Amino acid sequence: MGTEPEAEASIRIKGMHCATCAATICHALDALEGVSESHVNLATERVSVRFDPAKVSRNDIEDAIAGVGYDVLRDSATFTVSGMHCAVCAETIKAALEGTTGVTHASVNFALGKATAAYDPELATPRVMAKAIENAGYKVLEVEGVLAERLARQEELRELGRVLVTAIALAIPIAVLSMVPAFGDGQVMQASSRNWLLLVLSLPVQFHAGLRYYRGSYIALRNRRANMDSLVVLGTSSAWIYSALVTLMPDVLGSQEVYFDTSAVIITLVLLGKYLELGARSTTSEAIVSLMDLQPPTATIIAEDKETVVDANMLRLGDMLVVRPGERMPTDGEVLSGRSSADESLVTGESLPVEKVPGSEVTGGTLNLSGMIRVRASRVGSDTTLAQIVRLVEDAQATKAPVERYADIVAGYFVPAVLATSLASAAFWYFIGTGMFDVDDAGMFSLTVFVAVLVIACPCALGLATPTAVVTGTGRGAQLGVLIKDAGTLEKVRKLSVVILDKTGTLTKGEPRVATLWTAEGVAEDELLRLAGGAEKGSDHVLSKAIVKSAEERGIQLEIPRSSDVLAGEGVASELAGAMVHVGNRRLVARLGADLGDAETHMRNMENDGTTVVACIADGELKGLLGIADTIKAEAKEVIGQLDALGLKTVILTGDNARTARAVASAVGIEEFRAEVMPADKAEVVRSYKEGGSVVAMVGDGMNDAPALAEADIGIALGGGSDIALEAGNIVIVGDDLRGVVTAIKLSERTYGKIRQNLFWALAYNAASIPIAAGVLYPLTGWLLSPMVAAGAMALSSASVVTNASLLRRFKP
Repeated sequence: MGTEPEAEASIRIKGMHCATCAATICHALDALEGVSESHVNLATERVSVRFDPAKVSRNDIEDAIAGVGYDVLRDSATFTVSGMHCAVCAETIKAALEGTTGVTHASVNFALGKATAAYDPELATPRVMAKAIENAGYKVLEVEGVLAERLARQEELRELGRVLVTAIALAIPIAVLSMVPAFGDGQVMQASSRNWLLLVLSLPVQFHAGLRYYRGSYIALRNRRANMDSLVVLGTSSAWIYSALVTLMPDVLGSQEVYFDTSAVIITLVLLGKYLELGARSTTSEAIVSLMDLQPPTATIIAEDKETVVDANMLRLGDMLVVRPGERMPTDGEVLSGRSSADESLVTGESLPVEKVPGSEVTGGTLNLSGMIRVRASRVGSDTTLAQIVRLVEDAQATKAPVERYADIVAGYFVPAVLATSLASAAFWYFIGTGMFDVDDAGMFSLTVFVAVLVIACPCALGLATPTAVVTGTGRGAQLGVLIKDAGTLEKVRKLSVVILDKTGTLTKGEPRVATLWTAEGVAEDELLRLAGGAEKGSDHVLSKAIVKSAEERGIQLEIPRSSDVLAGEGVASELAGAMVHVGNRRLVARLGADLGDAETHMRNMENDGTTVVACIADGELKGLLGIADTIKAEAKEVIGQLDALGLKTVILTGDNARTARAVASAVGIEEFRAEVMPADKAEVVRSYKEGGSVVAMVGDGMNDAPALAEADIGIALGGGSDIALEAGNIVIVGDDLRGVVTAIKLSERTYGKIRQNLFWALAYNAASIPIAAGVLYPLTGWLLSPMVAAGAMALSSASVVTNASLLRRFKP
């Protein structure tokens, strides 16, 4: 008996920075029983492992890597799937994907008709996964991009429309003919003739128009599941088969009463409901399509001093473009010449035109309003702001809100429960109920109950309740410049209690300027700016740039420092012409032991005015103070008032001194602030509020405040633009308008409200309608629900859920 051969795996890893990282991973893997060899290649960011599959699995190896703090990278593939009719179909596809070797996780969005899988490219390929979906009985549409997908969906809708027209054309005469009583002599022969005519008319409805349900039911049965198609097929087939038997063998069954109209009208109404549902679902993603439509199909480039019109998709970095008034910017770029203004409302939500001058950045898809400009392309293709927005929104729409997972669990048991209820109800009325309440025809009564229960149940409404609201809400947010990265955020927002806002660049414009100067005796203002500006030349901090800019505006020639060190949370230390110059805050002054003397009073007064004060110290001697002011955003006070009205506590978080922080807090209407917080400590402040029981949102710069944004329950990155996909936080506000924070919170609350409404309606509808269909009202009222009415109610229920979610498109900030 031979031993099993060793297996090899090559795994991509994220987060390795040095040889120590590689050694850590190898040590963790070598400690696993069954691993004989491991080797990390830092250049390719991969680890190669030889192991005994009888003792250790690939999942064990990946868990060991994750256990020492590194992420295992997997590729992702998204498929557009046709043929899904309910949440059970989505679960079937998910199971098929996750059963494919190499696929680690899969999610399926029934509302969008999308399946996404994370996989190891060495073990699986998109082609293999697409085959798994098709083997499960569904069709993978070969489309790329949102616009192509829209065309595919429109074709699917047109095809369903053609089938629906056929069903309606036949169902109407079937219903009318069924209401015509038999008449004259030879009544049995006339009734028989009518039944044969109904049989012929109903055949195309049952087996052509209803073919999609038979096919779906077969697929579900093959996958050992039951879905909405199973309910429709069982209900309509029961009525049709019974009617066919009556038509073929009237003497044997002793009846001339048929229910061809029931099966035909049910199929027609269910198709009508599906058509309305698909039509409404297509509108939920219109926001994405409208964003994609902003991209102009062509661009005018300048090559060899001549203008040439080219396909916008063919643009390359560095191309020189001409954009005339009334045209949309073909891609992201920088204005080289000309002056104009741009309407950026459909991309950033900014309602006012934004002035564009040489050096200004323009965003692809925005509208050039007033003048001709020349632009150099800085980002093209999938790297543009517009493309990133679309990608982020699509990714968000593929995620599931936590509440949706409960709906999925209910949906998994729903159809079997309905089947059991229909059988139990029919059995009760046939054997017990008809005798108790003097029903003449127990067989017909029981069949009516059986069919009504099957067709009135609606798992579709349950499956559509959450994803349609998520798709519409996130799409509307994108139109308003608010990018919600995952559906789980929508649920967290309703529990929000504290909003922490960074000061610089969030509450203020982030464009500081030197507002006041105080110089020590014998030191001129230009000399102070020469020393401070020269020292700050080695830093790219926003305050450093303000000092350098102020010196240059006075025409002062600044010396390039021989050496320069950035002192985190304090300032800078630079060597200028033999002198060591320190420029920084009170913390730096205290550490150096410099004596402020009379300058202390001036420093306090400047801080009370709301300026950030830095001291300039050369060789241990104080040369002067610089008061740097940053203009508070015009909308800041209004936004804080709106957050207060929502019952949210607001807090300022800043590295500035307490006096400056207090002045800004007072100006915008915030009572609480945390001052002199080192950059590395901001996340700790957020954590302290969370430990106090608060649900915290942190609003700040997506890059500089990344640790604090990540620590918060909800991170809101303000001013995302250049690389939105890399911004930290759960929500990204495109542009720097603080009102986007209120819009994000209100839209999230409204979207989650729609989710709750939809789930309530879907559950309440089924909870109320199934007992009525089962005949619970008959003993009290003598009224029994017609299966045709039941089918109409079921058809409208899913369409109403989608329509309710679509109302989010009307949301206005």
